[in-house]
Amino acid sequence: MSTLTETLDEVLVEEAVGNNNEIVLYNDDVNTFDHVIESLVKICDHTWEQAEQCAILVHYKGQCTVKTGELPKLKPQCASLQDAGLSAVII
Repeated sequence: MSTLTETLDEVLVEEAVGNNNEIVLYNDDVNTFDHVIESLVKICDHTWEQAEQCAILVHYKGQCTVKTGELPKLKPQCASLQDAGLSAVII
């Protein structure tokens, strides 16, 4: 195996390991679709369409992964979602 291939394989493994955390948003009977969508756009940098799809999934499936990444980046986003009154956890 060439050095370049080995290096690329190492980078891919490091990226996969570093991005194994998720923010999961749970359904509730309190927040409106608009509030959930606006929060995801503002806090998680979703497009309006992404946020709308997540809100629909949360409503019908009970939960949805709304963000994946490294824990230090996800912690403040999850806290902001919780501060906005949403039920979110990092897994």
